[in-house]
Amino acid sequence: MGIKLFLDDMRTCPDGYVLARNYDECILMLTACEVEVLSLDHDLGAARTGYDVAKWIVEKNRWPKQICFHTSNPVGRRNMQQLLQRYAPPYVAIDR
Repeated sequence: MGIKLFLDDMRTCPDGYVLARNYDECILMLTACEVEVLSLDHDLGAARTGYDVAKWIVEKNRWPKQICFHTSNPVGRRNMQQLLQRYAPPYVAIDR
């Protein structure tokens, strides 16, 4: 069974999730672990965003079973959703 991964630079990590504070930590976890659920924030207070993580997932074809969004940025949310929905394999659930 895989982990639940929570990408956010400021929020408290929910119980049952593993926290990644930035792009690099998130990519490390996506590479090293089987990720069942990925919850994405868009704005990470750095040069790379949750959208960059979404692009990496598409480029590397490294898909969690479920992707959800907890970002407060509506444009960032829509951009991540659209990119991931366009390329996701049928077994991946993407929250709307």
